Amino acid sequence: MKDRRSSGKDIKPIAVASGKEPLGFYHGTKAGLRVGDLIVPGFNSNYGKRKEASYVYFTATMDAATWGAELALGDGPGKIFKVEPTGPYEDDPNLTDKKFPGNPTKSYRTLHPLRVCGEVRDWQGHSPELLKAMKENLERLKQLGIEAIED
Repeated sequence: MKDRRSSGKDIKPIAVASGKEPLGFYHGTKAGLRVGDLIVPGFNSNYGKRKEASYVYFTATMDAATWGAELALGDGPGKIFKVEPTGPYEDDPNLTDKKFPGNPTKSYRTLHPLRVCGEVRDWQGHSPELLKAMKENLERLKQLGIEAIED
């Protein structure tokens, strides 16, 4: 089994409250999870070459969680779960360093499990046109050999 403990480098607990979102964290997926389940690193990523993910990703915004639910691989419907980190976490550098400086998407990653606290059932997906454009962009990046996730 791989050692998934944090090196402690640049990882620090933080609190999030934007005034527009309820205080809490979300994870968008197509996995069939239940309250009390733990989401752990080590599963194949939904993006790029689908390599084993070293981190678990989550967000404090419904919009980012909606993208996660809509873009996750699998045949089932997208789902959004309320989650709580069980250890330290950091800003997601795949977004904050490359696309959205300052982390307006409130996207994070952790080496530690996320505990499922509930399911959000009343979320609204993006328009079919916007979803199609996003999937086409991800496919273009894949064809160019650009990894969406850098662990």
